[in-house]
Amino acid sequence: MTLRLVVDQSAWNAHVQGVTSALRPLVPVIKGNGYGFGRSVLMKHATGFSDEVAVGTVYELADVPESTTPIVLTPVDDACTVPLRSDGIYTVGSVHHAVTLHKLGHNGPVIIKLRSRMQRYGVAPGDVDELVKTVNDAGLSIHGWSIHPPLTSATTDHVSEIASWANDLDDDLPIYVSHVDREALEELRGRFPRHEFRARSGTTLWLGDKSMLKLEANVIDTHPTRGGLAGYRQVAVPGEGTIVLIGCGTAHGILSVQTVCRHSTSTARDYIFSNLPTCTRLWSSFPPQPRFLRSVSGSTSSSR
Repeated sequence: MTLRLVVDQSAWNAHVQGVTSALRPLVPVIKGNGYGFGRSVLMKHATGFSDEVAVGTVYELADVPESTTPIVLTPVDDACTVPLRSDGIYTVGSVHHAVTLHKLGHNGPVIIKLRSRMQRYGVAPGDVDELVKTVNDAGLSIHGWSIHPPLTSATTDHVSEIASWANDLDDDLPIYVSHVDREALEELRGRFPRHEFRARSGTTLWLGDKSMLKLEANVIDTHPTRGGLAGYRQVAVPGEGTIVLIGCGTAHGILSVQTVCRHSTSTARDYIFSNLPTCTRLWSSFPPQPRFLRSVSGSTSSSR
C-alpha cells in the first residue's frame, strides 16, 4: 500500500503496558477504525489484559471474542439491524434507551450514563430515579454507572465533576470514568474508598505517545517549482522549492493538504500526524493493517 502507518512495536507495547498498569483495572476502548490500527489488531492486545472491552456501537460487537464481555458505549436506537449479544452490557442515558433495549429483547445488564459537561446523551441528576425504575421495570439489571467528562478541561475539573456524582450514588456498583490519569484515580479512590472506579481509555491507551508512530508514503514523482498554485484546490506555493508527489490522497483520509514538501527523499514521511494540534485543515486516517517494526539486535525488521 502506498500509505503506511509504521509502528515501533517494542516502544508501543511498553506504552500500552504502562497505561494499563497506571490505570488498573483498565477497560480498553476499541471503536471506529480502531484508532488507525484496525479493531481486530487492537482486540488481540486488549483481551490479554481485560475481561471487558468497550466498543463504540452495537455494530462493532462482532469483533469482541465470546470469552470477553463487550460494553457498548453508544445507546442502541430503534433502527438497530443487528442482533444483540446476550452477554453484552449496553449503555442507557434516558428512559427511551431502556425501553428500546426491552423492545429489542435484551433482558441483561446495562450501564447508566450520567450527564456531564459534554452535554451528550446521559441522564440528568433529577431524572436518575425515573430511569432506574424504568430499567428495573423492563427486566434489565444495572451493571454500573459511567461518566464521560470533556477533553478540554483540566483533570482537576474531571475529578470534581465525577465526585459530585459519586456523592449521590450508592457504593454497590462500579463507576466507569473516562479522561482520568493515575493521580485523578488515586484521588477519587481516596475520597470515596467504598466506591469502585474503573477507568476507560482509548486514545490515551493506543495513541497517547505518538513518538513511536509515523506515516510513510511512496514518492511517485518530484519536480521543481518557483511558486504559484498547485493541487486540486490550487493551494498557494509560498516560493521556490520542490513539489513532492506522494501515493496517497482523499481515499486514504487525507482531506486537505496545506503544506508543500521542500526536500526530496526516497520516502515521504508525514510528520503532520504528530503535529495535528497546530494544523487547521488536515485530518488523517490509517490503513487497517499497520506495519509493526520490531527491534532485533539493534537493527529493525518489519512484521505484521
